[in-house]
Amino acid sequence: MLGDVAELNSKAIRFKKFEALLECAIVDMDQLKKLSWMGVPDEIRHTVWKLLMGYLPANSRSRDEILAKKRGEYLEYVTQQFSEGKATLDQALVHQIHIDILRTNASIPLYQNVTIQESLERLLYIWAIRHPASGYVQGINDLATPFFQVFLQSYVSDDVERTDVSKISKESLDEVESDTFWCLTRLLDGIQDNYTHTQPGIQRQIVRLKELINRIDAQLAAHFQKEGVEFIQFAFRWMNCLLMRELPLKSTIRMWDSYQAEGIEALSEFHLYVCAAFLVKWSGDLKKMEFQDIIQFLQACPTSSWGDRDIELLLSEAFMWKSLFGSSPQHLKGN
Repeated sequence: MLGDVAELNSKAIRFKKFEALLECAIVDMDQLKKLSWMGVPDEIRHTVWKLLMGYLPANSRSRDEILAKKRGEYLEYVTQQFSEGKATLDQALVHQIHIDILRTNASIPLYQNVTIQESLERLLYIWAIRHPASGYVQGINDLATPFFQVFLQSYVSDDVERTDVSKISKESLDEVESDTFWCLTRLLDGIQDNYTHTQPGIQRQIVRLKELINRIDAQLAAHFQKEGVEFIQFAFRWMNCLLMRELPLKSTIRMWDSYQAEGIEALSEFHLYVCAAFLVKWSGDLKKMEFQDIIQFLQACPTSSWGDRDIELLLSEAFMWKSLFGSSPQHLKGN
């Protein structure tokens, strides 16, 4: 009981700190990042994320004007692409996105709603058309959903994952779609090497993850080698989808508070250490398994009941590894 009271008091104090920052004419972004690293209150996450992503300016006076301009710009993109119907679109791209969206967060009612599916398909199609150098690849659909869910939550009073979408106005849904498009664009701009031809960014991260595990858990690395386990067999998805398919969506949202606080430019670097912490968490179990069981386990890690505390422990471990190895990459190779 006393622990619950203390936690509530701590949350109330943190909320007041966020409020005080957001009420400033010019938000102190360094302070906002420091506060956000430890988690953002649900009630204001939609605003904080837009600031952390650089979608909203720190200067509150120009915020409404810029938001209206960006939303209008996105709606123009929609009109340009969809005004003549779907028959004029790139049908192969439409099909690929549609198939992926049907499988996105299949256990969450919100994402089985046709209106939501069409919204996600539309913004992903426009993103792909506007980024021909990389184009759409499977996994980008997952990365859109934390933004979409956080922004939609600000328009509903109940659990967004089970909300009645028919009660949300088209104008509100358009705003959520637009904001998701711009924030997803900023995220992908920061990790674009992950999605260009041959996905070199992901390939580099997998090599670095193997080197890192060799340093922090040599026994696990040796066991993987003995069993013939290649890191690409499980870690490609971890990098491609930022662990989203390994975690409940609400856990991903909490993790992204810290990711955005790290900064988009540093996101890939910090994610590497999160993946290392995630793998080492299961080390004791994995070292008892043979090849087939290892692969099956790592494709379906038991995280369905995870909450914020599990994520915060994972983030703390990652921060520790980053502090030890992040400033000296050569240490990963044991030099």
